[in-house]
Amino acid sequence: MIMLTKEQITELKNKGNGDLAYLVNKHQDSGNLAFILDNLGHLPKNFNGDFLINLLKHEHYLVRLSAVKNIGKIHQEKYLFLLMEAFENEVNTIVRREIISSIGRMRNPKNKNFLFKILEDHDPKVVCQAIRALLVFEKENEIVEKLKPLLNHQNETVRNFIYKEFFANQENKDSTSLPHTETYDFLKNVVVNGDVLEVLKYVPNESVHLTFTSPPYYNARDYSIYPSYQDYLEFLEQVFVETHRITKEGRFLVVNTSPIIIPRVSRSHSSKRYPIPFDLHGYLVKNGWEFIDDIVWLKPEYSVKNRIGGFMQHRKPLGYKPNSVTEYLMVYRKETTKLIDWNMKSYDSQIIKESKVEDGYETTNVWKIDPKFDKIHSAVFPVELCKRVIQYYSFKGDLVFDPFAGSGTVGKTAKSLGRKFFLTEKESTYFEYMKSKAKPNSSMFGEPETQFFWTMEEFVNHVLP
Repeated sequence: MIMLTKEQITELKNKGNGDLAYLVNKHQDSGNLAFILDNLGHLPKNFNGDFLINLLKHEHYLVRLSAVKNIGKIHQEKYLFLLMEAFENEVNTIVRREIISSIGRMRNPKNKNFLFKILEDHDPKVVCQAIRALLVFEKENEIVEKLKPLLNHQNETVRNFIYKEFFANQENKDSTSLPHTETYDFLKNVVVNGDVLEVLKYVPNESVHLTFTSPPYYNARDYSIYPSYQDYLEFLEQVFVETHRITKEGRFLVVNTSPIIIPRVSRSHSSKRYPIPFDLHGYLVKNGWEFIDDIVWLKPEYSVKNRIGGFMQHRKPLGYKPNSVTEYLMVYRKETTKLIDWNMKSYDSQIIKESKVEDGYETTNVWKIDPKFDKIHSAVFPVELCKRVIQYYSFKGDLVFDPFAGSGTVGKTAKSLGRKFFLTEKESTYFEYMKSKAKPNSSMFGEPETQFFWTMEEFVNHVLP
């Protein structure tokens, strides 16, 4: 068997397609055919690709795929109609998408009616390929009239594509809004003792760069009693809708939650386990947060409540209840049509250099961090957890927000990392604890001085003097 090389294929192509067609006919096994086709490289518009036509019906999809790609390079009208016919008979989704892509690259006005039909295809990626092909003619009213209604397409990828192409640039930004990297002075290093929903009424749009928080668990503490689980979820929805409003375009929200157990009321009843992170997720994406990552916070087993004790004694099936050693950090980004590079390039080179994450960063989505225990607050963020989130999702000088501040670890860590912070906390006990740690001889908040507002009236006078 003669070994084929890329150089041999290029030489034959340059001589003319006769020898190349002979080579293709000689090597009928799928591997060699795919190799030949994948190494054809650039094809001139006058190239005779007739030897590729039969390969559109080859039994192996990779051969069909490569044949389609090469036919798409030739830009001859006779192949346009052959590709349309091949699409009607193709069953492989990858090849179907490539056929539409190749038809689009031909930029032939005669493909428009065919592509209009493809807009009704069941495969969203095929539809998006057809949209891209039609956008070549986007200045034509007919094209705009066909594409704009796809803003109501059932698939979110198609909707987002159309929104970015036709509607994103039409949004009017508030001319008084701050530059993307900046925030308001009256929010910097501020702690407010008040209901977060009331406080946020006085916070301007797009003023926060990162939110990192752990919401109060449903009916697990005296300070977090709700009439029902649904009421609890709807309350959190309101908080994160407002958080979305005050978040800079394309910036991040990180929510730390975990399933929780509500103890049984008597031995004749069962305890109830609520999957908070999974139930909350739907509310977040519905309101404009794009899901990015799930990070698992792994704690040592000795640090968690023992649920496996009963099973260890009886070993009876159905009674298995593992010790819960994980919590979730669910990472979301405020939806935007801009790429993440746009956010990065908003900062000057010095800030980017100073904010660069040092060696030793976590490379997986499982973070092994010991929890912290405190006599004042029963669910304190470990500093290492805060440090990672703040370093990975913000730049120096950014404003970091925690709507459920607790003992203030997010604020303390943000300040130590050269960020600003804005905290709200409803419970006066926790607020007093944070304020006590801000005394001159304490290093918790440090310089510059943190501003504490005991009442909503004080905060409103601060915002609106």
